[in-house]
Amino acid sequence: MIKVGVIGATGYAGAELVRLITTHPKAEVAAISSVSFEGKKLSEVYKSYININDMICENAEAVVEKSDVVFAALPHGLSQELAKICCDSGKFFIDLGADFRLKSEDEYKEWYNGEYIHKELHEQAVYGLPEFFRDKIRGARIIANPGCYTTCSPLAIVPALAAGVISTHGIICDCKSGVTGAGRGLSQGSHYPELNEGFHPYKVACHRHTPEIEQTLGYFAEEKVTITFVPHLLPVNRGILATCYAPLKRDITMQELRKIYEDFYAGEYFIRLLDEGSVADIHNVRYSNFCDISLHLDKRAGLMVAVSAIDNMVKGAAGQAVQNMNILFGLDEKTGLEIVPPAF
Repeated sequence: MIKVGVIGATGYAGAELVRLITTHPKAEVAAISSVSFEGKKLSEVYKSYININDMICENAEAVVEKSDVVFAALPHGLSQELAKICCDSGKFFIDLGADFRLKSEDEYKEWYNGEYIHKELHEQAVYGLPEFFRDKIRGARIIANPGCYTTCSPLAIVPALAAGVISTHGIICDCKSGVTGAGRGLSQGSHYPELNEGFHPYKVACHRHTPEIEQTLGYFAEEKVTITFVPHLLPVNRGILATCYAPLKRDITMQELRKIYEDFYAGEYFIRLLDEGSVADIHNVRYSNFCDISLHLDKRAGLMVAVSAIDNMVKGAAGQAVQNMNILFGLDEKTGLEIVPPAF
């Protein structure tokens, strides 16, 4: 059994990791940590874990010592030293935060007001979006696990971009997230009276996930890609819906567009390309690691519209992290992740 450590286990992504590993046939939770709840049982923080996981939250060093692979579900700026400790101890490190996602230190400084402490670790780190970078993930020691917006938007756009049928400029990613994406900490924006029966964008055209999405798109376009990214907060717990608009470079039929996506995602279990006329919906991916994609053409405006839906806590966080772990340890990627979304 793979010994798994979860640092930041009492946050939403950390608790979701524990949920997924609990039923994983080849892995087990070896240790957990939490700064806010150190010394307390996980089942005291989340009553759903009573008699399922009554582990006591330890310190991070103890978690590293007891684990083969360490997941860090922490805010940005807190993972670099942990990665160093894990690498020096011969452990795998999967970071659900943003510290290793950007290749450019200048961009990290601009968007996160931080710096690269151990530059050699950033050179080793691999961006963990399996459908795109599977071959690079194999054999890596540090995985930068993408977040929710930075997973659903590229999954919707990349096949068309790689095929050269859409422009590298003028792409709009119009995304909506469930409130769990804001984390477990309290804020005015996620306060129930503010959120309920409301719907609004935030950090319009200045969200820090923008350069990360552009980085992935630019890799496949083989040139710089500029997007407009506008996130919105939905009054629901889970889900990300990305409606992506991209100018077409030439006239294209729906049959040709679908063929591009079918070929690109051939054999990808977690990508579900919906039938023509269907529309991706967060309702249909809840609690699962699936990404549903629907394709649409606005011939009048010369646009492709690609819609993707994921569960932000699973494919957008913990599930993708487990998928990366499976790759690192040579397991079938579906192991522990064959979760059927509830029908209602």
